[in-house]
Amino acid sequence: MRLFVGVFPPPGAVEHLGAEVARLRVGVAAAAGTNVRLADPTRAHLTLAFLGDVDPERLPGVEHALDLAAEQTRGEASGPPVLRLGGGGRFGWGRTTVLWVDVRGDLPRLTTLAGTVRTGLAAIGVPADDKPFRPHLTIARPADRMPHADVEADRAALDSYLGPPWPATELVLVQSRPGVEPGYQRLAAWPL
Repeated sequence: MRLFVGVFPPPGAVEHLGAEVARLRVGVAAAAGTNVRLADPTRAHLTLAFLGDVDPERLPGVEHALDLAAEQTRGEASGPPVLRLGGGGRFGWGRTTVLWVDVRGDLPRLTTLAGTVRTGLAAIGVPADDKPFRPHLTIARPADRMPHADVEADRAALDSYLGPPWPATELVLVQSRPGVEPGYQRLAAWPL
């Protein structure tokens, strides 16, 4: 099973971002038929830990570790972390270009949660990817199907974007199915 642990913004925050993306050059290009690979808004999430392929027999241990991480987060503060989407950037260049929106708000608590999740998983022998945690939400994967100047113009335009605040109310374990018909399946969730 290919798994990740994430936090999903509510539909209102995703719709607000979608209206902004439609105004960007990448949105205009998509509307004109260019395959800039806009991210599916129904799958918009912040990845806290990417586990990759995990033996289904390990699932109960993974769920227990995530239950403990969520419980620890609930015990450290009153209420869930409050976040908002705003700003942005890009990863890669050319064939690997990814345009993303940044995350603002209670980042120390979100970063602590990601660390707690990763530590808990490592303790049971299910390591997550070792990339530094950089909370973001992917907007598009235009690769080299858009001029560099347009991608940079969109990145700069995102500097002034600030979406509505929203509480990160749950930690979610998701199975990702790549391929011709990719999809996500929520396996379990824990309140924050």
